Amino acid sequence: MERLSDSDIDARLLALGSAWRRESDSIVAELECADFAAAVALVNRIAAEAERADHHPDILIHGYKRLRITLSTHAAGGLTQGDFALASVINTL
Repeated sequence: MERLSDSDIDARLLALGSAWRRESDSIVAELECADFAAAVALVNRIAAEAERADHHPDILIHGYKRLRITLSTHAAGGLTQGDFALASVINTL
């Protein structure tokens, strides 16, 4: 996939909503779940979607019920359409 320009990234971030922000060559969301079990369940749903897309985020569970999701296309050295497509799917979960 082709790496996106800064203006494309800004426009796509705006469309994703306030849960997502840019950190260097990645986009990041911090999500809070009801409890640890809900956080793990969400990780499993994200993992299933990531497998379907063959695009795998970094996922960190911290503070027992918080998730940090980081998306970047390592092969492209930055952000691509694939990152924003998966972020959009994550928003629906």
